[in-house]
Amino acid sequence: MVIASVFFDVGETIVDESREYGTWADWLGVPRHTFSAVFGAVIARGLDYRETFQVFRPGFDLTEERERRAAAGQPEHFSEENLYPDARACLAGLRELGVQVGLAGNQTARAETILRALDLPVDVIGTSDGWGVEKPSAAFFERVVAEAGCPADQVLYVGDRLDNDIRPAQEAGIATALVRRGPWGHILDDKIVSERCLFRLDSLAELPELVRKHNESAV
Repeated sequence: MVIASVFFDVGETIVDESREYGTWADWLGVPRHTFSAVFGAVIARGLDYRETFQVFRPGFDLTEERERRAAAGQPEHFSEENLYPDARACLAGLRELGVQVGLAGNQTARAETILRALDLPVDVIGTSDGWGVEKPSAAFFERVVAEAGCPADQVLYVGDRLDNDIRPAQEAGIATALVRRGPWGHILDDKIVSERCLFRLDSLAELPELVRKHNESAV
């Protein structure tokens, strides 16, 4: 099928979250390399990444701590410099092909505001806070298809996580592209799921040309 709409995960797909996780290590008062090592171990064990915080501070509530950070003048933040270098050009390249482009990830309302302020070349921005559903739930990907306004098999979802992005998108009948970067992209491994991907990428720079060739061959 022709790809009519491409939606991207946000964290570690469009946005490099290294800075943000570093600031959480600082907030917890632990060395950044220690936080990163525990973070990786948590992912490798198949646990929710939020378990990392429990290791250092049992009973840690991420929502409450975000509010405390904001009150202390240290809110979550990212900017143009935290976008992966290939992100903006990829989004623009897809739009030049006449493909609808969207962002859809598990992000806070504040993150959604930041994404909108970046003036990215996208048609849709959706977040778990804004939509009231989060990955990997089927409802999240049903919303992606609804926002795309076309059949699920004409939608491509691009993400770095096999568990949260790729598998549930495939279960919803959506085509997928896996970009191998960030901790999940390097640690998680599920060959059955990854081999079902339409594309497997080392860089988003590859994607516009791959979509162009795919659509030409599908006509």
